[in-house]
Amino acid sequence: MTIILTILLGFFFFGVLLWYYFHIPGDLPRHLPLIPVYVSLISLWNDMGQDEIYERWLRKPLEKHGAVLIWFAGRWSILVARPRYLTEIFRNEDLYAKAGSQVKIPWSVIASLVGDNIINTHGENWKLYTQIMKPGMQKRDFDTNPMVRKSERLVDILLEKQRVAKCNDLGHEGGVAVNSDVQKWAIDVMGESFLDYDFQCLEKSHVRVEELQTIIKKTLFQPLYFNFPVLDKYPNIFTSRRRAFVIMKEFEDKLYNIVLTNPRKERQATEKIKNKQVAQLLEEALDVGKINDTQFRANLKITFLTAHENVQQLMNSTFWELGKNLEVQNRLRTEILGVETDTPTTEVVNRMPYLTATIFELLRLYPPVSQLINRVTLQPAVLGGDIHIPARTWVGWNAYGVQIDKNIWGPTAQEFIPERWGTTVDEMQAKFRKETVRGTYIPFNAHTRKCLGQGFALLEMKIMLFVLLRKVKWTIHQDYTLKLTPGGILAPIGCKVVFRRVED
Repeated sequence: MTIILTILLGFFFFGVLLWYYFHIPGDLPRHLPLIPVYVSLISLWNDMGQDEIYERWLRKPLEKHGAVLIWFAGRWSILVARPRYLTEIFRNEDLYAKAGSQVKIPWSVIASLVGDNIINTHGENWKLYTQIMKPGMQKRDFDTNPMVRKSERLVDILLEKQRVAKCNDLGHEGGVAVNSDVQKWAIDVMGESFLDYDFQCLEKSHVRVEELQTIIKKTLFQPLYFNFPVLDKYPNIFTSRRRAFVIMKEFEDKLYNIVLTNPRKERQATEKIKNKQVAQLLEEALDVGKINDTQFRANLKITFLTAHENVQQLMNSTFWELGKNLEVQNRLRTEILGVETDTPTTEVVNRMPYLTATIFELLRLYPPVSQLINRVTLQPAVLGGDIHIPARTWVGWNAYGVQIDKNIWGPTAQEFIPERWGTTVDEMQAKFRKETVRGTYIPFNAHTRKCLGQGFALLEMKIMLFVLLRKVKWTIHQDYTLKLTPGGILAPIGCKVVFRRVED
């Protein structure tokens, strides 16, 4: 009898715990559709991609109601995908304030990684970080030499790997998994462009900072801890989380030491601010006491992470999409080969309409930051005049959803059609701006908090594709089937490609 009673009490307390953890707060808008909790937890037992999850559970309620209640990172939040709701959120920073993991789950592994930084903070700190870092992120004349040099190096590596793959496969069409080398390329370009440092990931083996990125990406999005961040409070029980905290600290210290020991101070005094890189600007701010050591570290890390990760994953999506869409690949190559130079500059690539349209369309169908819940209401709000939201409620957006909505983009919304952007670069830029302001195209967010690195990312992609398509053509390996990431950054997993030189 005692054993049975103990078991029953155990079930009772477990049930109370589940209710406490998963119950919906009474002040959340109950008229919004509720996405079942298991949808957020599905990656614990299933490998469905973000596209599959969206199509099966999110599309209909989001397109019909514009917003839903969803379980995310240990709490119920509001997810939005209707343009007029999105623009209202983006335009009202003082009501729907940016806030990241350092506010939502400050004890967590991810909070220890990102800290309080230019992307996820609000108010005076955001203004301070922006004042310091913006000149290094929004240059009118980024040096494209590192982009060209590293892109050429990446192409050479991929071609050599293709040669080895063919030899190992007894002359058959062996394929090349592209992600690891694309990551090295993205880190190298980011380092030379923002941190005044060449990590030489493409030239050297086992560069620790790059190896740590692979570990960190696997660590952050482990489904159990991502959905139950409270477990990060107990690293002594969950030893994998203790190791995760150690990894985050190793990355931080290594990056910090690289930047501070990089000889640079001699030329800072005479160098114009427009020529200075983000690392220099942050270091000067640290030296004069504008920011403290913790803020310096956090903004170094977020620069490193975001300035390589998004372009890396967009490039992975590019290999997939153009590898199966050979008509677009060939047309783009024709435009590139028609340019009377093999050394791309900012002026050259920015005048190329089909290159511009292709990248805009890639960002529409494969936005790297596909979903983000990183705003919190500072006081009660009424979104769109009909959704009453209490204070301290987390609100987010789904870029993938709004950008493939047939009600917005027409019946071909899920098809890859660069021509939809227009025929001239001016038309395309105008459409890009219009759709962003309307909240129908938000790969870089919008309004006052749009990504400061937007121009750099577009330029880097243009340079990479210019170099790549002049030298190689590619198809998707016959054994590869598309599988997108289940959460986090949107991109194909393990994309495998067959390369050939253009002259072949």
